[in-house]
Amino acid sequence: MKNEYTISVFSEHKVGLLHRITVIFSRRKINIESLNTSESEVRGIYRFTIVIHATEDMVKSVTKQIEKQIGILKAFYHTLDEIVYQEIALYKVPTAAFAHGDAVENLIRQYNARILTIEPEYTIVEKTGHKEETTRLFRELEPYGILQFARSGRIALTKQIKEITAYLKDIDRHHEETADEILTYSLTDNKV
Repeated sequence: MKNEYTISVFSEHKVGLLHRITVIFSRRKINIESLNTSESEVRGIYRFTIVIHATEDMVKSVTKQIEKQIGILKAFYHTLDEIVYQEIALYKVPTAAFAHGDAVENLIRQYNARILTIEPEYTIVEKTGHKEETTRLFRELEPYGILQFARSGRIALTKQIKEITAYLKDIDRHHEETADEILTYSLTDNKV
């Protein structure tokens, strides 16, 4: 049975890595529902957050294949109950929609959204939440005219306290130690 999984991939910052990761999904005919990349909490390590619908066997296989790629440090997969996640959505609506009563303003308050900017022709509204919440606000704002809409990919953190951070810090320590050993070896080698 297919379920929703969030895959967290930790990598070095390498050109072409995103392409190599997406090819792994394409070959297996798995659609990527959401993709986000950013720096992680460890200096020099980057995080890919990928959302897919797949069976557990498929997600295990994909995660193993991702880890085989050069430049990938570690990949984990998680179910929804193992993570805390959000998305951000931006809505550009005509400012005139606010002039005809409090309906739009009440929607913004009801959905805990906020106004980012007000211009004579348009107003930009921001909503942070799960995809279902941002979609519901979109449907509610549609009758007032949505000029533009954009939603980010999922960002997620695991509920486990130490697993990923400890692993990445061990890698960081190893890189520092290895760099010192290589430097020491090179200096010693030149003296011989």
